[in-house]
Amino acid sequence: MSLEEPEETPILPSDPARQILQVLGSFCQTPGPNWSFSRQKRPISAVAYPVLNRSAMNVSLYQAAAAMNAQARWQEMITQNLSAGFIPGYRRQEMSFSAVQAGVDPTATSAAGNYVIPAANPATNFQPGEMRHTGNQLDFAIEGSGFFEVQLPNGNHAYTRDGEFQFNSEGQLVTKQGFLVLGDGGPIQFDPNSAATVTVSATGEVSQGDQPKGKMRVVEFSQPQSLQSIGNSCFLANPAVSKPTPAIASLVHQGFIEASNSSPTAQMASLITSMRMFEANQKVIQTQDERMGKVISDLGGSSS
Repeated sequence: MSLEEPEETPILPSDPARQILQVLGSFCQTPGPNWSFSRQKRPISAVAYPVLNRSAMNVSLYQAAAAMNAQARWQEMITQNLSAGFIPGYRRQEMSFSAVQAGVDPTATSAAGNYVIPAANPATNFQPGEMRHTGNQLDFAIEGSGFFEVQLPNGNHAYTRDGEFQFNSEGQLVTKQGFLVLGDGGPIQFDPNSAATVTVSATGEVSQGDQPKGKMRVVEFSQPQSLQSIGNSCFLANPAVSKPTPAIASLVHQGFIEASNSSPTAQMASLITSMRMFEANQKVIQTQDERMGKVISDLGGSSS
């Protein structure tokens, strides 16, 4: 049936349609006493207006979509924790959630008109991992909150807890990725032709046989949460927030490595939780979509 009739003829929604709009609660504006539609040449736009109007949009769709996005990011983070859980010194990534104000309903008369959506906040957990004995003279673990200082190929300094070191072709101490391990005087240089044993004291003094080779640069941060992960268990410092200082409460253990602080069992449990929350928000979107469809159907039926 055509809805192209004189514009002066108003249409009021039927009682069932009003009830459906009220069920949507704060997510849709409830029709006021003067709420009306004129029959137009574009009836779909007229019917959809109370649902799509900025001050009356179905906020639950946006909230559920934002929550699904946050859960997807959490699942990606869990995957990263599972895949990197075998890397010595790896620090697991964690996700926390908070509500962020996303808008205000101009027709609202109370704080209930404030729209909020969930936001995901990633962070690094710096709790120490388990120390494991290897017996390798080039394996090192730090007891305490300190970090080994290394030099990246671009000359910048980075910080790591992964003490699984080795020699490069020039006899310098490097990480598995080839980053130079720094001492107080720069890169730590050994004699590649010497068979003497390498020893490192608890405070970081390095020797090859009876020849001192310097002191490992172990540093601490007052706010380690400000460190930026760059992969390979390495972090960059943010001097504006927290500068590296010589370690005073950290000890170096030779012949040990520090395991990741990520537990596969705990990560799998978190993965199940995030998947269930994702499915719950997916259901919210489906439910709201069905409600809006019914609203449009009932309002359209009332005009026929």
